Amino acid sequence: MINFKIKATDSAARAGVLKTSHAEIPTPVFMPVGTQGTVKTLENRDLTAEDYRIILNNMYHLYLRPGVELIENCGGLHGFTGWDRAILTDSGGFQIFSMSDLTKVKEEGVRFQSHLDGSYHFMTPEKATGIQYRMRPDIFMAFDECLAYPASGAEIEESVGLTLRWAKRCSDEWEKHLERENSPDTAPALFGIVQGGVSIEQRKRSAAETARLEFPGCGIGGLSVGEPKSLMWPALEACLPELPTDRPRYMMGVGTPADIVEAVARGVDMFDCVMPTRNARKGTVFTWEGKLSLKAAYFAKDRRPIDENCDCYACQNYSRAFLRHMFKAGEITAMRLATIHTLHFYKQLMDSIREAIIGGHFEKFRLEFHRKYKDELIKEGVR
Repeated sequence: MINFKIKATDSAARAGVLKTSHAEIPTPVFMPVGTQGTVKTLENRDLTAEDYRIILNNMYHLYLRPGVELIENCGGLHGFTGWDRAILTDSGGFQIFSMSDLTKVKEEGVRFQSHLDGSYHFMTPEKATGIQYRMRPDIFMAFDECLAYPASGAEIEESVGLTLRWAKRCSDEWEKHLERENSPDTAPALFGIVQGGVSIEQRKRSAAETARLEFPGCGIGGLSVGEPKSLMWPALEACLPELPTDRPRYMMGVGTPADIVEAVARGVDMFDCVMPTRNARKGTVFTWEGKLSLKAAYFAKDRRPIDENCDCYACQNYSRAFLRHMFKAGEITAMRLATIHTLHFYKQLMDSIREAIIGGHFEKFRLEFHRKYKDELIKEGVR
Protein backbone atom coordinates (compact mmCIF):
# COMPACT_ATOMS: atom_id res chain seq x y z
CA MET A 1 0.00 0.00 0.00
CA ILE A 2 2.76 2.41 0.94
CA ASN A 3 6.52 2.14 1.21
CA PHE A 4 8.72 4.48 3.23
CA LYS A 5 12.50 4.64 3.07
CA ILE A 6 14.85 6.97 4.96
CA LYS A 7 17.47 8.25 2.51
CA ALA A 8 19.48 10.51 4.82
CA THR A 9 19.55 11.80 8.38
CA ASP A 10 21.18 14.81 9.97
CA SER A 11 20.92 14.49 13.74
CA ALA A 12 17.17 13.84 14.29
CA ALA A 13 16.11 15.35 10.93
CA ARG A 14 15.16 12.80 8.27
CA ALA A 15 14.92 12.88 4.47
CA GLY A 16 13.03 10.00 2.92
CA VAL A 17 10.75 8.84 0.14
CA LEU A 18 7.13 7.82 0.68
CA LYS A 19 5.72 5.74 -2.17
CA THR A 20 2.01 5.14 -2.71
CA SER A 21 0.18 3.70 -5.70
CA HIS A 22 -0.23 7.24 -7.06
CA ALA A 23 3.02 9.05 -6.27
CA GLU A 24 6.59 8.96 -5.06
CA ILE A 25 6.79 11.67 -2.42
CA PRO A 26 10.07 13.13 -1.12
CA THR A 27 9.95 13.86 2.59
CA PRO A 28 9.84 16.04 4.61
CA VAL A 29 6.67 17.09 2.82
CA PHE A 30 4.00 19.75 3.22
CA MET A 31 0.53 18.72 2.05
CA PRO A 32 -1.74 21.53 0.80
CA VAL A 33 -5.23 21.25 2.23
CA GLY A 34 -8.05 20.64 -0.25
CA THR A 35 -10.83 20.33 2.32
CA GLN A 36 -13.66 19.84 -0.18
CA GLY A 37 -11.51 17.97 -2.69
CA THR A 38 -9.78 21.04 -4.08
CA VAL A 39 -7.33 23.66 -2.80
CA LYS A 40 -9.41 26.82 -2.82
CA THR A 41 -8.88 29.14 -5.85
CA LEU A 42 -6.51 26.65 -7.54
CA GLU A 43 -6.77 23.97 -10.21
CA ASN A 44 -5.03 20.62 -10.09
CA ARG A 45 -2.58 21.81 -12.74
CA ASP A 46 -1.45 24.65 -10.45
CA LEU A 47 -0.39 22.06 -7.87
CA THR A 48 1.30 19.77 -10.37
CA ALA A 49 3.16 22.80 -11.78
CA GLU A 50 4.72 23.18 -8.32
CA ASP A 51 5.30 19.42 -8.23
CA TYR A 52 3.14 18.76 -5.21
CA ARG A 53 2.77 14.99 -4.98
CA ILE A 54 0.17 14.71 -2.18
CA ILE A 55 -2.74 16.78 -0.89
CA LEU A 56 -5.16 16.45 2.02
CA ASN A 57 -8.93 16.03 1.69
CA ASN A 58 -11.32 16.04 4.66
CA MET A 59 -13.63 13.10 5.24
CA TYR A 60 -16.02 15.05 7.49
CA HIS A 61 -16.82 17.66 4.85
CA LEU A 62 -16.95 15.21 1.93
CA TYR A 63 -19.13 12.79 3.91
CA LEU A 64 -21.68 15.55 4.47
CA ARG A 65 -21.40 16.87 0.91
CA PRO A 66 -21.52 15.32 -1.71
CA GLY A 67 -21.55 11.99 0.20
CA VAL A 68 -19.53 8.81 0.01
CA GLU A 69 -21.87 7.08 -2.46
CA LEU A 70 -21.26 9.62 -5.22
CA ILE A 71 -17.50 9.66 -4.60
CA GLU A 72 -17.37 5.87 -4.63
CA ASN A 73 -19.40 5.67 -7.85
CA CYS A 74 -17.01 8.13 -9.50
CA GLY A 75 -14.06 5.84 -8.81
CA GLY A 76 -13.06 7.27 -5.43
CA LEU A 77 -11.51 10.63 -4.68
CA HIS A 78 -9.04 10.44 -7.56
CA GLY A 79 -11.77 9.83 -10.11
CA PHE A 80 -14.13 12.35 -8.54
CA THR A 81 -11.64 15.22 -8.18
CA GLY A 82 -9.40 14.53 -11.18
CA TRP A 83 -6.30 14.63 -8.96
CA ASP A 84 -4.06 11.76 -10.09
CA ARG A 85 -1.38 12.01 -7.41
CA ALA A 86 -1.55 10.95 -3.76
CA ILE A 87 -4.36 11.89 -1.37
CA LEU A 88 -4.50 11.71 2.43
CA THR A 89 -7.86 12.04 4.17
CA ASP A 90 -8.37 13.34 7.71
CA SER A 91 -10.97 11.37 9.64
CA GLY A 92 -12.85 14.49 10.70
CA GLY A 93 -12.14 14.08 14.40
CA PHE A 94 -10.73 17.59 14.70
CA GLN A 95 -13.67 19.14 12.83
CA ILE A 96 -16.26 17.25 14.87
CA PHE A 97 -14.69 17.99 18.23
CA SER A 98 -14.08 21.65 17.36
CA MET A 99 -17.87 21.98 17.34
CA SER A 100 -18.16 20.89 20.96
CA ASP A 101 -21.55 22.55 21.41
CA LEU A 102 -22.94 20.36 18.60
CA THR A 103 -21.41 17.02 19.71
CA LYS A 104 -21.95 14.32 22.32
CA VAL A 105 -19.09 11.84 22.88
CA LYS A 106 -19.81 8.26 23.93
CA GLU A 107 -17.66 5.15 24.09
CA GLU A 108 -19.34 3.90 20.92
CA GLY A 109 -18.75 7.10 18.95
CA VAL A 110 -19.83 10.70 18.53
CA ARG A 111 -23.25 12.17 17.85
CA PHE A 112 -22.97 15.49 16.04
CA GLN A 113 -24.99 18.00 14.08
CA SER A 114 -24.09 18.95 10.53
CA HIS A 115 -22.88 22.52 10.20
CA LEU A 116 -24.65 22.58 6.81
CA ASP A 117 -28.25 21.75 7.66
CA GLY A 118 -28.38 20.84 11.35
CA SER A 119 -29.06 17.15 10.65
CA TYR A 120 -27.89 14.63 13.25
CA HIS A 121 -25.22 12.00 12.54
CA PHE A 122 -23.50 9.32 14.58
CA MET A 123 -19.85 8.63 13.73
CA THR A 124 -18.06 5.56 15.06
CA PRO A 125 -14.48 4.44 14.45
CA GLU A 126 -15.83 1.67 12.22
CA LYS A 127 -17.96 4.06 10.20
CA ALA A 128 -15.13 6.60 9.80
CA THR A 129 -12.86 3.79 8.62
CA GLY A 130 -15.42 2.43 6.18
CA ILE A 131 -16.26 5.82 4.70
CA GLN A 132 -12.62 6.70 4.11
CA TYR A 133 -11.83 3.26 2.71
CA ARG A 134 -14.64 3.61 0.19
CA MET A 135 -13.31 7.03 -0.84
CA ARG A 136 -10.01 5.28 -1.80
CA PRO A 137 -7.37 7.81 -0.72
CA ASP A 138 -3.76 6.61 -0.53
CA ILE A 139 -3.65 7.21 3.24
CA PHE A 140 -6.42 7.78 5.75
CA MET A 141 -6.47 8.61 9.43
CA ALA A 142 -7.93 6.79 12.41
CA PHE A 143 -10.89 8.37 14.20
CA ASP A 144 -9.66 10.09 17.36
CA GLU A 145 -10.68 12.57 20.01
CA CYS A 146 -8.89 15.90 19.82
CA LEU A 147 -9.12 17.88 23.06
CA ALA A 148 -9.13 21.64 23.20
CA TYR A 149 -6.45 23.48 25.17
CA PRO A 150 -6.39 23.74 28.13
CA ALA A 151 -7.59 20.40 29.47
CA SER A 152 -7.16 18.87 32.92
CA GLY A 153 -4.92 15.89 33.58
CA ALA A 154 -7.97 13.70 34.15
CA GLU A 155 -9.57 14.82 30.88
CA ILE A 156 -6.37 14.12 28.95
CA GLU A 157 -5.93 10.66 30.48
CA GLU A 158 -9.54 9.72 29.71
CA SER A 159 -9.27 11.07 26.16
CA VAL A 160 -6.06 9.17 25.44
CA GLY A 161 -7.69 5.96 26.60
CA LEU A 162 -10.69 6.56 24.36
CA THR A 163 -8.51 7.40 21.35
CA LEU A 164 -6.46 4.22 21.86
CA ARG A 165 -9.59 2.07 22.06
CA TRP A 166 -10.94 3.75 18.95
CA ALA A 167 -7.60 3.22 17.19
CA LYS A 168 -7.86 -0.53 17.82
CA ARG A 169 -11.40 -0.55 16.45
CA CYS A 170 -10.26 1.38 13.37
CA SER A 171 -7.43 -1.09 12.86
CA ASP A 172 -9.76 -4.08 13.19
CA GLU A 173 -12.21 -2.57 10.71
CA TRP A 174 -9.40 -1.77 8.28
CA GLU A 175 -8.23 -5.39 8.44
CA LYS A 176 -11.75 -6.56 7.57
CA HIS A 177 -11.75 -4.36 4.47
CA LEU A 178 -8.30 -5.60 3.50
CA GLU A 179 -9.47 -9.22 3.72
CA ARG A 180 -12.16 -8.43 1.14
CA GLU A 181 -9.84 -6.31 -1.03
CA ASN A 182 -9.32 -7.37 -4.64
CA SER A 183 -6.32 -5.05 -5.13
CA PRO A 184 -4.40 -5.02 -1.83
CA ASP A 185 -1.42 -3.22 -3.36
CA THR A 186 -3.58 -0.14 -4.03
CA ALA A 187 -5.70 -0.32 -0.86
CA PRO A 188 -5.74 2.75 1.40
CA ALA A 189 -3.22 2.69 4.26
CA LEU A 190 -4.42 3.55 7.77
CA PHE A 191 -2.38 5.83 10.05
CA GLY A 192 -2.92 5.94 13.80
CA ILE A 193 -3.01 9.21 15.74
CA VAL A 194 -1.13 10.06 18.93
CA GLN A 195 -2.95 12.33 21.37
CA GLY A 196 -2.23 13.46 24.94
CA GLY A 197 -2.54 17.23 25.05
CA VAL A 198 0.53 18.78 26.65
CA SER A 199 1.00 15.93 29.15
CA ILE A 200 4.43 14.34 28.75
CA GLU A 201 3.28 11.16 30.48
CA GLN A 202 0.15 10.77 28.36
CA ARG A 203 2.00 11.60 25.14
CA LYS A 204 4.50 8.81 25.84
CA ARG A 205 1.70 6.42 26.70
CA SER A 206 -0.32 7.30 23.60
CA ALA A 207 2.67 7.03 21.26
CA ALA A 208 3.90 3.73 22.70
CA GLU A 209 0.49 2.05 22.60
CA THR A 210 -0.33 3.43 19.15
CA ALA A 211 3.01 2.08 17.88
CA ARG A 212 2.11 -1.37 19.18
CA LEU A 213 -0.86 -1.44 16.80
CA GLU A 214 1.68 -1.41 13.94
CA PHE A 215 0.02 1.16 11.69
CA PRO A 216 1.90 1.93 8.44
CA GLY A 217 2.44 5.46 9.79
CA CYS A 218 1.48 7.69 12.72
CA GLY A 219 -0.08 11.10 13.00
CA ILE A 220 0.65 13.35 15.95
CA GLY A 221 -2.53 15.26 16.71
CA GLY A 222 -3.78 17.70 19.29
CA LEU A 223 -0.85 20.13 19.05
CA SER A 224 -0.85 23.69 17.74
CA VAL A 225 -4.38 24.09 19.11
CA GLY A 226 -3.66 27.17 21.21
CA GLU A 227 -1.00 25.91 23.60
CA PRO A 228 2.23 27.94 23.98
CA LYS A 229 5.32 26.74 22.14
CA SER A 230 7.00 26.11 25.50
CA LEU A 231 4.49 23.28 26.01
CA MET A 232 4.07 22.15 22.39
CA TRP A 233 7.70 21.20 21.74
CA PRO A 234 8.17 19.06 24.88
CA ALA A 235 4.88 17.28 24.06
CA LEU A 236 6.11 16.50 20.56
CA GLU A 237 9.51 15.41 21.83
CA ALA A 238 7.82 12.99 24.23
CA CYS A 239 6.07 11.22 21.32
CA LEU A 240 8.86 10.69 18.83
CA PRO A 241 11.15 8.22 20.65
CA GLU A 242 8.16 5.89 21.10
CA LEU A 243 7.29 5.78 17.39
CA PRO A 244 8.85 3.41 14.83
CA THR A 245 11.85 4.92 13.07
CA ASP A 246 11.05 3.18 9.78
CA ARG A 247 7.55 4.67 9.34
CA PRO A 248 6.41 8.19 8.47
CA ARG A 249 5.58 10.63 11.26
CA TYR A 250 2.93 13.21 10.47
CA MET A 251 2.43 16.32 12.65
CA MET A 252 -1.16 17.23 11.95
CA GLY A 253 -2.27 20.83 11.45
CA VAL A 254 1.24 22.35 11.50
CA GLY A 255 1.90 24.91 10.29
CA THR A 256 3.98 27.99 10.11
CA PRO A 257 7.35 27.92 8.32
CA ALA A 258 9.19 28.29 11.63
CA ASP A 259 7.23 25.45 13.23
CA ILE A 260 7.89 23.17 10.27
CA VAL A 261 11.64 23.78 10.47
CA GLU A 262 11.64 23.06 14.20
CA ALA A 263 9.48 19.93 13.87
CA VAL A 264 11.73 18.56 11.12
CA ALA A 265 14.70 19.13 13.44
CA ARG A 266 12.97 16.83 15.92
CA GLY A 267 12.25 14.06 13.40
CA VAL A 268 8.86 14.79 11.77
CA ASP A 269 8.28 13.86 8.10
CA MET A 270 4.83 15.13 7.07
CA PHE A 271 2.82 18.31 7.61
CA ASP A 272 -0.45 19.94 6.61
CA CYS A 273 -2.15 23.19 7.53
CA VAL A 274 -5.00 25.25 6.13
CA MET A 275 -3.40 28.45 7.46
CA PRO A 276 -1.02 29.29 4.55
CA THR A 277 -3.69 29.19 1.85
CA ARG A 278 -6.36 30.74 4.09
CA ASN A 279 -4.03 33.63 4.89
CA ALA A 280 -3.20 34.03 1.20
CA ARG A 281 -6.88 34.41 0.32
CA LYS A 282 -7.06 37.18 2.92
CA GLY A 283 -4.03 38.96 1.45
CA THR A 284 -1.19 37.76 3.68
CA VAL A 285 1.61 35.85 1.95
CA PHE A 286 4.86 34.24 3.08
CA THR A 287 8.43 35.09 2.11
CA TRP A 288 11.84 34.00 3.36
CA GLU A 289 11.90 37.07 5.62
CA GLY A 290 8.40 36.74 7.05
CA LYS A 291 4.76 37.45 6.30
CA LEU A 292 3.68 40.31 4.10
CA SER A 293 0.20 41.88 3.97
CA LEU A 294 -0.60 42.80 0.39
CA LYS A 295 -3.52 44.94 1.55
CA ALA A 296 -1.22 47.36 3.42
CA ALA A 297 -1.51 50.98 2.32
CA TYR A 298 2.24 51.38 1.88
CA PHE A 299 2.16 48.95 -1.06
CA ALA A 300 -0.31 51.09 -3.00
CA LYS A 301 2.43 52.37 -5.35
CA ASP A 302 4.99 49.59 -4.92
CA ARG A 303 5.96 48.27 -8.34
CA ARG A 304 8.07 45.41 -6.99
CA PRO A 305 6.82 41.81 -6.95
CA ILE A 306 5.86 40.09 -3.72
CA ASP A 307 9.43 38.77 -3.49
CA GLU A 308 12.13 39.92 -5.92
CA ASN A 309 13.95 36.60 -5.51
CA CYS A 310 10.88 34.44 -6.18
CA ASP A 311 10.26 32.83 -9.58
CA CYS A 312 6.59 31.93 -9.05
CA TYR A 313 4.02 33.02 -11.64
CA ALA A 314 2.64 35.78 -9.42
CA CYS A 315 6.05 37.32 -8.72
CA GLN A 316 7.13 37.09 -12.36
CA ASN A 317 4.06 38.90 -13.65
CA TYR A 318 2.42 41.13 -11.02
CA SER A 319 3.40 43.99 -8.73
CA ARG A 320 2.48 44.52 -5.11
CA ALA A 321 0.59 47.63 -6.18
CA PHE A 322 -1.62 45.72 -8.59
CA LEU A 323 -2.16 42.84 -6.20
CA ARG A 324 -3.19 45.32 -3.51
CA HIS A 325 -5.56 46.98 -5.95
CA MET A 326 -7.16 43.63 -6.80
CA PHE A 327 -7.60 42.72 -3.14
CA LYS A 328 -9.19 46.09 -2.38
CA ALA A 329 -11.46 45.70 -5.41
CA GLY A 330 -12.51 42.21 -4.32
CA GLU A 331 -11.09 40.46 -7.39
CA ILE A 332 -10.87 36.65 -7.04
CA THR A 333 -7.68 36.69 -9.13
CA ALA A 334 -5.86 38.31 -6.21
CA MET A 335 -6.67 35.36 -3.95
CA ARG A 336 -5.55 32.92 -6.62
CA LEU A 337 -2.21 34.65 -7.24
CA ALA A 338 -1.47 35.03 -3.53
CA THR A 339 -2.19 31.32 -3.03
CA ILE A 340 0.07 30.38 -5.94
CA HIS A 341 2.89 32.41 -4.41
CA THR A 342 2.45 31.00 -0.91
CA LEU A 343 2.38 27.37 -2.07
CA HIS A 344 5.44 28.03 -4.24
CA PHE A 345 7.21 29.35 -1.15
CA TYR A 346 6.19 26.32 0.92
CA LYS A 347 7.42 23.93 -1.79
CA GLN A 348 10.75 25.78 -1.97
CA LEU A 349 10.97 25.65 1.84
CA MET A 350 10.47 21.88 1.93
CA ASP A 351 12.91 21.32 -0.94
CA SER A 352 15.53 23.44 0.84
CA ILE A 353 15.01 21.56 4.10
CA ARG A 354 15.42 18.23 2.32
CA GLU A 355 18.56 19.37 0.49
CA ALA A 356 20.08 20.57 3.76
CA ILE A 357 19.43 17.20 5.44
CA ILE A 358 20.89 15.25 2.53
CA GLY A 359 23.86 17.62 2.38
CA GLY A 360 24.51 17.21 6.10
CA HIS A 361 24.12 20.90 6.95
CA PHE A 362 20.57 21.10 8.29
CA GLU A 363 21.56 22.77 11.55
CA LYS A 364 23.30 25.53 9.59
CA PHE A 365 20.17 25.91 7.46
CA ARG A 366 17.96 26.03 10.55
CA LEU A 367 19.98 28.77 12.22
CA GLU A 368 20.18 30.83 9.01
CA PHE A 369 16.45 30.42 8.42
CA HIS A 370 15.59 31.75 11.89
CA ARG A 371 18.07 34.60 11.48
CA LYS A 372 16.23 35.84 8.37
CA TYR A 373 12.67 34.76 9.00
CA LYS A 374 10.54 36.74 11.44
CA ASP A 375 7.21 35.20 12.34
CA GLU A 376 5.46 38.53 12.08
CA LEU A 377 4.30 40.92 9.39
CA ILE A 378 7.04 42.70 7.46
CA LYS A 379 6.79 46.43 8.14
CA GLU A 380 7.11 49.36 5.77
CA GLY A 381 10.69 50.10 4.74
CA VAL A 382 12.11 46.68 5.71
CA ARG A 383 12.08 45.36 2.15
